[in-house]
Amino acid sequence: MPSITFILPHWVYWLGLIFVPLLGMYIVRKQQGQKVDGGMSKPVAYMLWLCGGFVGLHRFYVKNGWGLVYVPLFIALLLSNVQYRAALNLVSGAKNEVSIADFDLKRAQKAVKKDVEGAQQKLEKARQTLETAAQNVEIEKAGVDNWNLIVRMFAILIALLLLVDAYLLPGLVNKCAEKEACEAGPDTQKIGMPAQEPGIGESPTRGIQNKYFYYIDKANGYAGEFVCFWSIIAVFVYYYEVLARYVFNSPTNWAHEGMFLMFGMQYVLAAGFVNREDAHVRVEVLYQYFPARFKGLTNLFTSIFFFIFIVALLWTSWVFAGDSIKVWEVSFTEWAIQYWPVKVMMIVGAILLLLDGFTKLIRDVYVLAGKKV
Repeated sequence: MPSITFILPHWVYWLGLIFVPLLGMYIVRKQQGQKVDGGMSKPVAYMLWLCGGFVGLHRFYVKNGWGLVYVPLFIALLLSNVQYRAALNLVSGAKNEVSIADFDLKRAQKAVKKDVEGAQQKLEKARQTLETAAQNVEIEKAGVDNWNLIVRMFAILIALLLLVDAYLLPGLVNKCAEKEACEAGPDTQKIGMPAQEPGIGESPTRGIQNKYFYYIDKANGYAGEFVCFWSIIAVFVYYYEVLARYVFNSPTNWAHEGMFLMFGMQYVLAAGFVNREDAHVRVEVLYQYFPARFKGLTNLFTSIFFFIFIVALLWTSWVFAGDSIKVWEVSFTEWAIQYWPVKVMMIVGAILLLLDGFTKLIRDVYVLAGKKV
């Protein structure tokens, strides 16, 4: 198989982190409250053809049994590729043997010139070893060529089937849609879920509200919704990495690092949203049985440690981000992605979490005082 040398440009990475969530949020909001017919979708079929067609996902989507043809072909491709990589390792080992034999030959030649006893016999033996090692290299190279040909044959066969299916797919989608419509009957439409703000949970103090709390809750809600769509990016990136590594023998130098940094930013930016939903891990063995005012008192006491942590996080993030921006810090890896935006997001995440902590603190005070806002 040909190797893939694609390296994700930095600007594509950062724009993807911005526009993919915005597109996802737009699509979700557009579909909320609308009627859904549950029918087949040609865009979805072609997306499956593009991303998972090599295992017949597009055929399975249209409920066509010919998708099973792709599975053994792809398994054969993977197994052949494993043998191809093993053959490459054998060639590398044979070349090392040639280098060792060549070194022994030169050393034997020097011994012959110095008229060392038994040097001539060692020289002949070194020549025979070198000749045998060179022959092994050619044999192993032939094995590499054979397995490379087999891998290409399976890849070409899968590619030809995909090209045919690209032409047939609209008809297959229509046929499947007609079949489903006949089986389901006329009443196939279902009303979508009503639109609601993403992520609103059932916090014990949720009923205590004013406009300032509303805006802070809203900001954390949007932040949590925004970064949740980053998980979709990870699916496609790791999908590409697996294909590039195991099918094309071309592991990337950017997939793991890019997703590692993305999930790090997701962790800090979603912290305020998770805290708003009371979804952080905590021990509630006894807490759940406390009355409302005693819960408020407990929350006030534990908030001391919360704010110590948040202030430390915000201060250190500010220092880290400032130092990083001064030198426009990049990673020490081959990809050399920018680090300073990641550290700036640590500040943003700490501020969002701090604001939510203040709202919870004030709400707990009102609960303890038995008042309402």
